[in-house]
Amino acid sequence: MSRYIIRRLIQAIPVLLGATLLIYAIVFALPGDPIAALAGEKRMDPNIVAILREQYHLNDPFLVQYWYYIVGLFGGDFGTTFAGVPVTDLMAGKFQVTINLAVMALIMEAIIGVGLGLYAALRHGKAQDSMILASTLVLISVPTLVTGFVLQLLLGVKLGIGFFPVAGVGDGWRSYLLPGFVLAGVSIAYLTRLTRTSLVETLRADYVRTAVAKGLPRRRVVGRHALRNALIPLVTYLGADLGTLMGGAVITETIFNLPGIGQQLFSSVYLREQSVVVGIVTVLVLIYILANLVVDLLYAVLDPRIRYE
Repeated sequence: MSRYIIRRLIQAIPVLLGATLLIYAIVFALPGDPIAALAGEKRMDPNIVAILREQYHLNDPFLVQYWYYIVGLFGGDFGTTFAGVPVTDLMAGKFQVTINLAVMALIMEAIIGVGLGLYAALRHGKAQDSMILASTLVLISVPTLVTGFVLQLLLGVKLGIGFFPVAGVGDGWRSYLLPGFVLAGVSIAYLTRLTRTSLVETLRADYVRTAVAKGLPRRRVVGRHALRNALIPLVTYLGADLGTLMGGAVITETIFNLPGIGQQLFSSVYLREQSVVVGIVTVLVLIYILANLVVDLLYAVLDPRIRYE
């Protein structure tokens, strides 16, 4: 097991380098001068411009700039913004908001998606099954932007339900309920369908029929025999979706005015803050890699036949 973990972590190094190189190249290729964007409409002293360009290696070729960044990154230095703020300090509070939002969305996705999928699978072919499939299709079809604004309007303005705050993070964990559902909406629909399909196929397996023929209670057959094997693709989807939820929170954070990493990423791309953009992406890639590693290790728990060498 330890060898497997070490090997996976070593394999993550080229993935990390490739992701940072790609993002750094994209930001580098954006038109405009980041120093001019920093000054806004005001004219900056040419001497200050020259000092800043030299300090941040903006006069060097792309590969030289990237080399300086990577050397600092592997030394634990994510760089500084053009305003002189350390990127780690900038990301610290922002990432906490996004992590809270992503965890809330993941919990909702797991509970609602698996629950509805289980309910639909156990009523396969009936009216309840058809209603759930139709509902998930609607949820997939409606853009996140529309879902967010509609829920804000209904719960915050029309119905005036104060339990669901519609902006900011001033109400603690309740502040993440509505944006968490909006962020997880499409994933809930996909997970519901995946759970239903996986469980329906598992319930048709020979070993499940044998358990039923032995007279085992239906609850035990479904919970211990069918659901456990059906969980393997679901765990894979949830693990991969954690990185997707964190990276895709830009729209949701904007709608609900959450000061998270999504808003920071958007503004940093606009200002061509390479160090901030690449720093955020680097952390997201690390989270994605670790989440997939945890998923792989969970396979052995769900299916003892799986062994890691």
